[in-house]
Amino acid sequence: MSPRLPANARREQILDVALVVFATNGFHGASMNDVADAVGVTKPVLYQHFDSKRDLYQALIDEVGNRLLANIAKAAAEATDGKSQTELGFRAYFRWVSDDHDGFRFLFGSGTRRDDEFNAAVQRITAEAAKAVAPLIAVDIDERHRTTLAHALVGLAEGASRLLVERGDEFDPD
Repeated sequence: MSPRLPANARREQILDVALVVFATNGFHGASMNDVADAVGVTKPVLYQHFDSKRDLYQALIDEVGNRLLANIAKAAAEATDGKSQTELGFRAYFRWVSDDHDGFRFLFGSGTRRDDEFNAAVQRITAEAAKAVAPLIAVDIDERHRTTLAHALVGLAEGASRLLVERGDEFDPD
């Protein structure tokens, strides 16, 4: 059994461990018993923090997605112009992929995409990333096309990351 922790620390521990369980087994392949066993607590302890497996999974999407977007925003904020902002933002994204394969597999894996509610949550995260990229595209096109191009760039980064993670390639985003 895991030692007694304050509620916030326990919630954080559950999210950290559940990330690995869900990244490895997917939503349907993992049970709350699997998560409880991995955390070292009983299932009722999980339900003190999350109403259901869906609730835990959704909280994890929000946590991982917000962490990713915050890393990108922090890196891009250090830039002095649009070009370096784009470069630093994408470098932060690829660094996250390199450092957190479980987070990437969880957020962008097929298990999350097969559920309409979870997919919509991931699409909101992707849209936020594209929204940050769109103003940096320095070509004379209308806003709709600029947004489409921003989504294409974000999608290309996700596709390249998927290939790198699936092949197990080590890569240096710097």
